[in-house]
Amino acid sequence: MLEATPGRPWGIGFKDLLDVEPNMKWRRKLAKEHMNAEEYPITLTTYPRLGSPGIFTSPFFPPSGEKLRSQFVPDEIANPHIRFPTLAANIRARRGRKVQVNVPVFRDENTSWPWKDPTVNYDMHNWPEDDDVRNGAAPDNFIHMDAMAFGMGSCCLQITFQAKNITEGRRMYDQLSPLAPILLALTAATPIYKGFLADTDVRWNQISRAVDDRTPEELGEKPLLHDRWRIPKSRYASNSTYISEDSRLRKEYLDPDLVTDPEVKQELMNGGMDDRLATHFAHLFIRDPIVIFAEDLKELDLSKTDHFENLQSTNWQHMRFKPPPTGNDIGWRVEFRPMEIQITDFENAAFSVFIVLITRAILSFDLNFYIPITKVSENMETAHARDAVLEEKFYFRKNPFPTRAPRPYSSNGGASGRASGTKTPLSISRPPTPSGPVEDEYAPMSIDEIMNGSKSDSENNFPGLIPLVESYLDSVNIDVQTRCELASYLDLIRKRADGRLWTAAKWIRNFVASHEDYKKDSVVNEKINHDLIKTVIELGEECTKGVKDAEKFLGRERCGGC
Repeated sequence: MLEATPGRPWGIGFKDLLDVEPNMKWRRKLAKEHMNAEEYPITLTTYPRLGSPGIFTSPFFPPSGEKLRSQFVPDEIANPHIRFPTLAANIRARRGRKVQVNVPVFRDENTSWPWKDPTVNYDMHNWPEDDDVRNGAAPDNFIHMDAMAFGMGSCCLQITFQAKNITEGRRMYDQLSPLAPILLALTAATPIYKGFLADTDVRWNQISRAVDDRTPEELGEKPLLHDRWRIPKSRYASNSTYISEDSRLRKEYLDPDLVTDPEVKQELMNGGMDDRLATHFAHLFIRDPIVIFAEDLKELDLSKTDHFENLQSTNWQHMRFKPPPTGNDIGWRVEFRPMEIQITDFENAAFSVFIVLITRAILSFDLNFYIPITKVSENMETAHARDAVLEEKFYFRKNPFPTRAPRPYSSNGGASGRASGTKTPLSISRPPTPSGPVEDEYAPMSIDEIMNGSKSDSENNFPGLIPLVESYLDSVNIDVQTRCELASYLDLIRKRADGRLWTAAKWIRNFVASHEDYKKDSVVNEKINHDLIKTVIELGEECTKGVKDAEKFLGRERCGGC
């Protein structure tokens, strides 16, 4: 897994947004130049046959090494830097057993039922942890995986923003949080694990389980005798906190069962931190560090933030609030983390640009997307369902508008006068939601409704995130060519939301289902995998000619290349 980032942050102008896709193409090209002729950088969430019996790495290494102790993947699959095998070993050691990553298998016409994972070896006795599968770690009807590599070997699309100050950063953290499950479902791209079709479409919970270091006491499986508290979520999970001091943040939106370290919270507040932000960090600090470098323990340098970053960077939530690092001029940042990586640079650019634009619309129109944080977590679970983008409903706020008329938010990050000939959305003038029961403020909505707006016969009357972005673009100066290019990105997302275009997960499922080697038994064999990867390479290089269902996936306008 390669992590690719731009060499420097993007600028703040609209034309800068059009540099995102060319830069992604350049990074793909640069990666290819450092590979052998038969090697290709592909942007898939997971390699479909990772952990399958046989050879799936080059060169081949046997599984069941000392660090991972996995039945399915070798230790050599991890980066040789000491941090990575140590992370894996420490997670396993803290749990007292291997991680258990169980994904429901997709039941097709010829899938045996109950289904038993045929790759699990119940007779392996290399390590004490090999007893896990004999003790129920691999239940029927689930694809079983047992190592950190099955989670942290995944790829995703993450967007980091720099706020103008801490207040704006906290506000963006909160307002983007309810959008995360929606974007997770829209970018669904993970229907295959270990050579089997799964009954889920996204990666999130699999990574969560792959780095879950909670002990049996913390999980609630045993009485609390040695540990301090029960912890309801893995350290890779959906957010559990809101952090803004926004007056619209009602106490009913907060998690009533949030676990925090009271000593950490009190110390932060003694140092001048407000209650809400102190609660956030006191929640992160219920975790133990899972890797420490010996040199960091020799002396405590209060001018450095290494120990903080150690814990902060191993709390993997769907949003991350990033205080400025010491010693440079980087400001307050917010990281949007839930999205799945897409097969093409066009798709990845489209979703990246959309998140930037909805962020600016939020700031410009003073939008409010607050719902109870527990409903956001429910939505994250819902996003895993097969074809959730069309088949499921998600809790979302019905009226996002403020009570006062907002000021347009210009491309340079500040308020500006409105350009002649532009307009603010008429719907801004709607009355605000009354401060009655919280349950009246949100409703289950389809992703089509959330992204494109409610139909005339809907009682929700939600304006839609894409129309809000378009209203924002109407309210600022932007040249026609730039607007048209941005419109092509919004059009992809609009059509994914209403079903006119498929998610990557749906396209991959259909590719497998229509392959001549597929036996309708949920198995993605080496031939199917080879042809799928070959086609993904072609799509990544924008060669769509002859690719089955390319128009249903990317749209007619993007097809026909090569």
